[in-house]
This record gives sequence, C-alpha cells and structure tokens, in this order.
Amino acid sequence: MIARRGLLAGGMVLALFAGGLPLPALAAAAPEEILLWPGTPPGNGRVTGPEKIGTSGAGKGAVSNVSTPRMRVYRPAVPNGAAVLVAGGGGYFRIQLQKESTPAAEWLRARGFTVFELIYRLPNDGWDASAPFMDAQRAMKIIRTRAGEFGVDPARIGVMGFSAGGHLAGFTAYQPDRAFYAGADAYEHVSARPDFAVLLFPVVTLRKPYDTTRTRREIVGDKASAKAEAAWSLDTWASKDAPPTIIFAAADDPTTPPGHGILLFETLVAAGASAELHLFRNGGHGWGLGTAEQVISQWPALFEHWARSLNIIEKQGE
Repeated sequence: MIARRGLLAGGMVLALFAGGLPLPALAAAAPEEILLWPGTPPGNGRVTGPEKIGTSGAGKGAVSNVSTPRMRVYRPAVPNGAAVLVAGGGGYFRIQLQKESTPAAEWLRARGFTVFELIYRLPNDGWDASAPFMDAQRAMKIIRTRAGEFGVDPARIGVMGFSAGGHLAGFTAYQPDRAFYAGADAYEHVSARPDFAVLLFPVVTLRKPYDTTRTRREIVGDKASAKAEAAWSLDTWASKDAPPTIIFAAADDPTTPPGHGILLFETLVAAGASAELHLFRNGGHGWGLGTAEQVISQWPALFEHWARSLNIIEKQGE
C-alpha cells in the first residue's frame, strides 16, 4: 500500500467488510476504503512491493503496482441518493488519480453524489488482462448490495471513466453479466449493471485505424486477432439494453481521437439505446475537469443537466 496509515485504514475496513458491518466515519487523514476481495483476489497476480505513485511528467499522481484493489469512498454532506463508481485512465499500466478520478470524485461529492473511486489492478503489473474488469464488476456489486448503508438508491448507481477507465466503465456497462470470475458470497446476488454511464475521451475500439492505444496493447497485445479485437471493443457490445450513456470527447485528442466516441454513439443509437455525445473543438487528451479558460470545462455541468433530465438526480426547484 502507499503508506502505513493507509494500510491501517484498509485493514480496519477489511475487518468490517468481512463481517458485513456498516462502515464507520473514518478520520480525514485515513480515507475510508472498501477492499474488493477477501483474501487473494482472482486473476493470477504476481505483484510484489508497495504501490507506486508517479512524481513527474504525465504520470504525476498516478498509481501503479496495485496488489490490493479497492474503492475510496467520498461521502457527501447531503446525499442526493445517486452514486458513481469512478475509474481514472492510464492505458491499463497506471491509474490517473490526481488528474482524473480524484478531482471528478470531489466535484461529484460536492453535488450530493456518493462516490467510489476505483483503484483497480493493472495487466502491466502482472495481473491477467481480465483483472480490471473483475474489479469493476465486483465494485458495482458491492455498492449495490450495500446501497442502504450509504443512503443510495440501488437503481441510481452509475459508472464514470476516463480514457482506459472509460473503456473499463463502458465494458462494465455493456457486459455486466460476463463471467470474469467465480464468486458465491452475498455480493454476487445482485447485478453489476450500472444504471448510467459517463465516458470521457474513452478508448472504444481496438480495431484499425484505432489500434495504436496502450489500452489495446495491454489487453490483447500487439499481434491480436480480429476476433480478440472485436471481443474487447465497446461497440461490439453496444445494444438496446445498454444503460443511458453520455460521451465527452475532444476533436484534437491524439490518443483517443473523436472517432472512438462517435463510433460508440452511433452504434448505441442504431441499437435503440439512449446516448448523448458532446464533441469539443479542443482539449487534447487527459483533461480531467478541464481548466476555467477551456470550453471543455463545461462537461461537468452538461453531465449534471443530463442526469437531471433522466431523473438520476432531482430537477432543480423540485
């Protein structure tokens, strides 16, 4: 783990997690965390040593070498009854906490959402390629099973993801029943399907001409078959049963060009699902909340308006 204090908090939560007891309000210095798996998680991991946090460049504030998948819980002062599982990106070789998932979690919490920031396992750390998808499914099931403890409506639990985290969030939304692991405890009796999905500059397809992402390389490798590429592309699974989805993308994104989001939007709409796409003229990649001078920084307000339109949260004035 990152620090001894975090380890102590994690151990405290694990004891409560195993006993099925409500989580206490932990001190701010020791963030409340929920471990996803009792004992060794599935996925053939070979991770050793402590977690790593990037200190410079594009990886500053990003975590890797994850051996203990978990959720960090952000409780709002006044819950609105909805919850969001948030996954930062990083090409499945790191997780962008500081730039993506943590600022989004704080923004959502300030607006009444109960937020669960996902710290998932990474294939680049030595886990099976399916490990992050196991973690996301398991996280959704835990949140739904324990919704009452958090003041959350179990029918208003969504998922939000950035870049590779958008791929992870989308896969969780469109393939919730895929058997990534065998489980039989109390959490396995509920659905992993999110009730809504928020995808920001997501990796959607692993096929040409978008077969150059780190996500593709980590999940299927450099020499993947067409069958493997299709199996791990979101548009393959975009059906009429998909939860309402909102997609945000930038026209000048060099890593996940807007064709990703456009493809997913068109596929969802053609299938009869509810989908919305916002394409900004600039912003590049990895913009998180954006900065005040960027038009792209309007996306949180657009998401909030969309959520109200779908009764995920109450309309203003009600």
